[in-house]
Amino acid sequence: SLALLLILAGLFACSKDSNNFFGKWSGESLSFSVEPNGENKVKIVNENGTPTSITFKNTENFNFAFDLVDALAEREPDKTAMMHISRDKTERRLTFKDMKRASAQCANYFKSLGIKKGDRVMLVLKRHYQFWFAMLGLNKLGAIAIPATNQLQEHDFEYRFRSAGISAIICTADGDTANQVDLAAAKCPELKHKLIVNGQREGWRTFDEEYTLYSTHYLRGE
Repeated sequence: SLALLLILAGLFACSKDSNNFFGKWSGESLSFSVEPNGENKVKIVNENGTPTSITFKNTENFNFAFDLVDALAEREPDKTAMMHISRDKTERRLTFKDMKRASAQCANYFKSLGIKKGDRVMLVLKRHYQFWFAMLGLNKLGAIAIPATNQLQEHDFEYRFRSAGISAIICTADGDTANQVDLAAAKCPELKHKLIVNGQREGWRTFDEEYTLYSTHYLRGE
C-alpha cells in the first residue's frame, strides 16, 4: 500500500551532511540499521548488485511498531510517514510522531476493551488511514491483526470468525460490510467487540470517537 511504501521509504532516508540516518550507500554496499537501544540491527551487504548477507538481532523481541515506527518518531518526528487523500479530497499528511501517538491511543483503547496479546482481531478497513493506527496499536499490544477484504459476505465472515477464533473486528462503515458482519456475528458468540470506522451503527463502538479519548503514551510491556 501507499502507506507502507512511505513508511519503508522513511527507513532508508539519508543525508550527506549528517551521520544521523538509517540508510546509507558505501561504494557498492548498502548498510541499513535500526538501533534505538542498540539491540536491533538489519545489515544488507551488496557488493555486486545483489544481496549477499542479512544479519538480524533481537528477533525474539522485535516489534514493528516500537522498533521501527516509534524509533523513527524519536529520531525524525516531523518526517512524513503517510499521505492519505480521502474520497472527498481531504488530504492528510501524517508524521512518524503522529503515527506513534495515534497507535499508542489505539493500544490503550484496545487494552481497555480487554484485547490482549495473542488475541485475533480482524481489520476490514479498505484503504482508510485508520488502518495503520489500528494495525500499529495491535502490534504494540501483541495482538494478532488479520486484514480482510470488504467484499466478504456473511458466510465468509462466519467461517473466518470460527476458524481463526476472532474476538474483535474493526470494520468500515462503507457499503454493506458491517451488515454482513452482523449477520455472521449473530451465530458467532466468540466475537466480543465490533468497532466501526468512518460512521456509526447500532450495536457497534464508534472507533473514531473513542480511541482519541485515550493517552498518546504507551510503554513497551504495558
